[in-house]
Amino acid sequence: MARHAQGNIRDTASIEQLVVFTNLESLNSVFIRQELPQSERLRQLNKIAISQMHTLLAANNVKRLK
Repeated sequence: MARHAQGNIRDTASIEQLVVFTNLESLNSVFIRQELPQSERLRQLNKIAISQMHTLLAANNVKRLK
């Protein structure tokens, strides 16, 4: 994601990044209700984000080949 001092990061995020970010927000809410410690939530969310980005980007690359 693009980083800048001002503005909303969503303004410059790709579609894939927006999808992952929305999913992470939902999952974080679930993890909070499950009372997972913040460090564990961060570890799991990071792992999920990486996996989802790989999947979404791979799917887009396949579409471009067709």
